[in-house]
Amino acid sequence: MLETELPRAAALAPSPIWWRRWELPTWGVAVAIYASWFVLVWFHAAILWPLLMLAGGYVLAWHFSLQHEAIHGWRSIPRWLRTALVWPPIGGWWPFELYKRSHSAHHRNTVLTYPGEDTETQYHRQADWSQYSPAWRAVLLANQTLAGRLLIGPFLRLRKLVLVEYGKLARGDYSDVPAWIGFLAGLAVILWFVSAVAGMPVWYYYVVMVLPGISIGLLRAFTEHRWGPTPGERTASVESNWVFGLLFLWNNLHIVHHLYPQMPWFEIPGFWRRNREKLLAHNGHFVFRGYFDIARRWLLRPVFVPAHPAR
Repeated sequence: MLETELPRAAALAPSPIWWRRWELPTWGVAVAIYASWFVLVWFHAAILWPLLMLAGGYVLAWHFSLQHEAIHGWRSIPRWLRTALVWPPIGGWWPFELYKRSHSAHHRNTVLTYPGEDTETQYHRQADWSQYSPAWRAVLLANQTLAGRLLIGPFLRLRKLVLVEYGKLARGDYSDVPAWIGFLAGLAVILWFVSAVAGMPVWYYYVVMVLPGISIGLLRAFTEHRWGPTPGERTASVESNWVFGLLFLWNNLHIVHHLYPQMPWFEIPGFWRRNREKLLAHNGHFVFRGYFDIARRWLLRPVFVPAHPAR
């Protein structure tokens, strides 16, 4: 079968090149993210707000990509250290511990896209969809356009977070409380520096950096999964340029990540080029020629109706 033609995960030995083996590109990204964040916050008053939204959103989305890398990769350092390095909540809205737990559940490929089982799905159960009001269905369909995902997607994502966490508390499940306490304590320090030291109003930080960061992160996830008869056909790849590739740490080549989640991000492009035809056969040629290609198709049209087609 085709799957046996792809290299097994165990066969992907660490690179003999020392800087790859010690994952120095990941260290470089970490330094660049925190240095850029500091510069943008410190000099915010001298930067036009549209440029600050673009740069600030990019840096916070980049930090989210680094957190993703720490969940799966960066195995050259102990787990506690890579957690400490990505833990600072500069993104301002979600504890890293909860993201790690949720994303790990998403990687159970057999439940990929299934509502109620895949924690990152955009699908809804058919029975639920039929009971939604026309207004709510219209909102969810708007969120399935690229313009809607970028503009209202962050608010829907925050709404979902509040509902999920409130639901746990209402059921007497307090397992997330320690993560939230640590997150809020860390966020208080971040916002103290932002407002009291750098002189940047907290509301302005959220408007020009946090919300754009969530929005840019949703760009990557816009159409990386859809329903398909086999798990492999449910994961896309977007062949983008270095601007987006570095931003997403090549997680846009998403089929590679789902097949080999521990592969270092800087190894993904080369692996994709060497095995492109096999990978496309595996995922049913679920591939796009960049994010402009996606925008051309679905800027104002829903990418799919989010009622899950499988019972």
